[in-house]
Amino acid sequence: MTARSINDLPRWVLAVGPVVVLAVVFGLLYFTSPFSGLGSADEASTAEIVWMVTVIGAIAGIIPVAIGMLWFPFIRNLEPKYLHAFMALAAGVLAFIAVEMTEEIIEYGAEVDGALTAGTVAVVGVGGTFAVMYAASKWRQHKMSSQDKSGLHIAYLVALALGLHSIGEGLGIGVAYVQGDATLVMLLVLAFVMHNVMEGPTVVAAVARDRDQPPLRHFAAMGIIAGGPVILGGWIGSFANSPLLAVLFYAIAVGAIIQVLIEVADLIRFDAEAVLSRTNTATFVGGFVLMFFLEDVLTDLVLEGWLVPV
Repeated sequence: MTARSINDLPRWVLAVGPVVVLAVVFGLLYFTSPFSGLGSADEASTAEIVWMVTVIGAIAGIIPVAIGMLWFPFIRNLEPKYLHAFMALAAGVLAFIAVEMTEEIIEYGAEVDGALTAGTVAVVGVGGTFAVMYAASKWRQHKMSSQDKSGLHIAYLVALALGLHSIGEGLGIGVAYVQGDATLVMLLVLAFVMHNVMEGPTVVAAVARDRDQPPLRHFAAMGIIAGGPVILGGWIGSFANSPLLAVLFYAIAVGAIIQVLIEVADLIRFDAEAVLSRTNTATFVGGFVLMFFLEDVLTDLVLEGWLVPV
């Protein structure tokens, strides 16, 4: 089906379609229980561990992000006012993830021998990442004309920030796998599928305001950058699980998200000259609340066995 024919579909189909796909994937995972026969990693070779964690990570990370990206045709047809609102919603999603990861930094930091060491790593991770990305952004803006403000560039930055955050998710999956806890692996996958599906529209929201639609290879690349690091985190969690390493990864992700939030605000201001409109403020708060519902309500219900029997 061509891009043109997709855009010709009724808007309710473009809006509801990804939800249907998500429900099908979630249902298949729930009813088939593909990890029920998971054995202890002690009996598996290194290659087998790497392969299994890769498959689990792709299901938990890349697939839900790709499903979320299916909302792009719907987002692209929005009026500028509502497109900016959707970008503000995406910023709310990122802000919630930053707060969530700050909590993770504190929790993992408490497990490190030496609070000063953990604090130093956290500060260097956040500050260093922000400084590097800020300097790179300023250099890029200096090299390009004001007419060339690119949503695609912002989308890649969003994907990178989300990818760094996804490493932390993979750490949990990797630890559960090496412990041979098939139930926990299954619950984590289901929880991350629900959580990560909102990362898809968060990534492509900035691209929707560009006049020209980028080639599909960019969508594939951004999906891998945003969701693929769940696999990397799974590898690390399987072979080198460390609280200090978790602090570092989460700190890097927080620094990246802070810079991305500034970029998103600049992109909205570039088009509308006003960032904190009533609509944008409402959708920003809505994105934050939505992620709270997905993460702290539905995810907890899954992990506690209320939605998925343990």
